[in-house]
Amino acid sequence: MSQALYRKWRPHLWAEVVGQEHIVQTLRNAITAQRVAHAYLFAGPRGTGKTTTARLLAKAVNCLADNLADRPCDHCEHCLAVNQGRFLDLIEIDAASNTSVEDVRDLRDKINFAPNQGRYKVYIVDEVHMLSTAAFNALLKTLEEPPSHAIFILATTEIHKIPATVLSRCQRHEFRRIPLSDIVAQLTRLAQGEKIQCEPEALALIARYSAGGMRDAISLLDQLASTGQVVTLALAQAVLGAAAGQSVLDVVEAILAKNAAVGLDGVHRTLDGGSDPRQFGRQVVEYLRQLLLIKLGNAAQVDATAEQRAIMARHAQAFSTTELLRVIRIFNVAASDARLSWQPSLPLEMALVEALESPAAEPSRAEPARVEPPAIMERSSAPEAASPQRSPISPAAPAASSSPARAASPLPEKPVNPPLAAPPPASSKEATLGKRLADNWKQIVALVKAKNANAAALLNSIKTRSLQENILILGFASHVLQSQMEKPANIASVQEAIQQVIGEEVHLRCTTVSAQRSAPPPDVEHDGMVASAVRDLGGEIVDVQ
Repeated sequence: MSQALYRKWRPHLWAEVVGQEHIVQTLRNAITAQRVAHAYLFAGPRGTGKTTTARLLAKAVNCLADNLADRPCDHCEHCLAVNQGRFLDLIEIDAASNTSVEDVRDLRDKINFAPNQGRYKVYIVDEVHMLSTAAFNALLKTLEEPPSHAIFILATTEIHKIPATVLSRCQRHEFRRIPLSDIVAQLTRLAQGEKIQCEPEALALIARYSAGGMRDAISLLDQLASTGQVVTLALAQAVLGAAAGQSVLDVVEAILAKNAAVGLDGVHRTLDGGSDPRQFGRQVVEYLRQLLLIKLGNAAQVDATAEQRAIMARHAQAFSTTELLRVIRIFNVAASDARLSWQPSLPLEMALVEALESPAAEPSRAEPARVEPPAIMERSSAPEAASPQRSPISPAAPAASSSPARAASPLPEKPVNPPLAAPPPASSKEATLGKRLADNWKQIVALVKAKNANAAALLNSIKTRSLQENILILGFASHVLQSQMEKPANIASVQEAIQQVIGEEVHLRCTTVSAQRSAPPPDVEHDGMVASAVRDLGGEIVDVQ
């Protein structure tokens, strides 16, 4: 039976470890200075060299080379025994299969026996986070004060599951994901050594697909080499279930052209060809990420040909930064949801349709910009503040602005458009409605909170609240809060709550007002302590319970 490539090409010397120079240098210095710790913890993503480095450390502490800097030499009897798996003083334990406290007690009983061949007994406990709580507790004392001839090396991919009592007893080393360039260089050396014909583009795709894990990258290359063909980019895409680059370009072109039919056709054609939906979503996200880098002036970080760069530059120019970020978020969610959906193509279809929707086209975002009402004040002062704001969209505005006599008039002319005109003094019905809103506002906010916590939080941050002709105008301190409140779901939640509490249909309008520290919010008693703190001491209310 042939040996897997990742086992055949496992590093036997410190210099052969790829991408973990910060750890290798620390351990080599410890060997040279004879300051080897009694317990180590190797943590990091899978396939980044944790177990390999642990074996190299076991070889180094038992190597017979005279020069400490040359350990492990990979030539002496002990080094060769470790390579061949017959070194009795190297004990590897799979914590996933030995999770009980009895297994740890058995290990603790045997650890006191002297080494058989070397100077140290080295215990490598892989996936140590799988141990039970009782097993960890049984290991603590031995881990803190092991015999002088014993060294523990714990390896894990989920360090957050390791008890703090264990972490404090170990010298901790964090393994990083291996850079893309280092993986490609190692795959190139491996392909030359194994006489595997590969295209550089195929090796780059394998490296990206491995997500920083060298073992995964070598396993993928081994899988592609087993086909008996030259490892081309097309073969790698077919075997790995990756979408063709042209399909990604088609989807991006469809988003820019606002053409849902072409975009959906590209998605379906790609998935019908056997591509994995998650991988296709990731490729779209990766391409959009490259566009973002170009947009932000980091084109040097994009690995692409001259032709691809020309296309990317055109796409990056067509997107605005805000729109590009929005589309990236949409497809990033779709790439994750495709694994859980009963219909694999559905998240991508929804992402495409959502990406084609333009937030600026929503009526609720366009309407509030027409009115900029002042803070809460008497109705008699409203016409002077409201009329100049509303005149640009009033049919009578051009005629009014063209007359010098009207412009110099001390009294503003009433616009022709009734809904946006300056309101007359408040009627008794409107005054009653305003009082009912003020009296029941806390109940309205509580009802909104039960159904939509985000909307309730936004209601607690309003600076002003006024009623004009059955329209409740909410004033916010920033455009960000205003845009959040203007989302249809939030508007609907508040209107339903008002309808349910006071039995009247009231429309909402949001606007941005200047921060008025001298005026307390409408729910605060104007002669109370809170109002004094806001008005006189410059205080600010951040939440209302």
